[in-house]
Amino acid sequence: MKITGNFRARVLAREWVVGTFINLGSPITAEMAGDCGYDWLLLDHEHGPGGEDTLLHQLQAVGGTHAVPIVRIAANETPRFKRALDMGAHGVMAPWVSTAAEARAAVSAMRYPPLGVRGIAKIQRSAGFGGGFEEYYLNAHNWLLTVTQIETPEAVDNCEEIAAVDGVDVLFVGPTDLSYNMGIRDQLDHPRFIAALEKVSAAAKKHGKAAGILVHNPALVAKCRELGYTFVALGSDGGSVRAGLLASLATLRGK
Repeated sequence: MKITGNFRARVLAREWVVGTFINLGSPITAEMAGDCGYDWLLLDHEHGPGGEDTLLHQLQAVGGTHAVPIVRIAANETPRFKRALDMGAHGVMAPWVSTAAEARAAVSAMRYPPLGVRGIAKIQRSAGFGGGFEEYYLNAHNWLLTVTQIETPEAVDNCEEIAAVDGVDVLFVGPTDLSYNMGIRDQLDHPRFIAALEKVSAAAKKHGKAAGILVHNPALVAKCRELGYTFVALGSDGGSVRAGLLASLATLRGK
């Protein structure tokens, strides 16, 4: 699937775009999810078991669908961005971005010089193996989606400054990490957690960015949409497989 700026433009326009997390490291479940019709898929290489070879195969699998592949890297470190982008990721999610300086580092890693510090190689998959390098080089900073994760109280406190960073496209709340770090584990309806969600959403909207979140409970989707979240994922391939297996087992056991 050719990379263009269409999806990023939709995200920044705060269109309702939906995804799911692909955390099994499987190209098959990635392709299956893409065929289901999701707008975007998060290939999880922070907590997922896959390595770089796995990521390449997942990107190739998703490339045959209409879903946009976003890669969550393991840490906000420049070489990790470079590897994911060169393989053909349409965007990167950087975990644990708690300050504007960390957000600027993520944006810089996404962009070629003189706009950033991404290393240049012309023969990579993202640039059509060399055939489309010039177009990619000139436009990648407008095509690629930069997603910064809000996972700490410090990040919530600094969300206004993070949202103001040029090149940050999505402020994405990691609800599990954030709730644990706030001392209210998994209490996603807690007044303090809701207040944090409201603060992040307001900061994103003020600066023309999108607010995103992963939810595991379908009942929370409407609430997040009401709060202004437009880049929303529900569940994961791992969760779906486990739920399906448990349902089958319960039927077989006669429960």
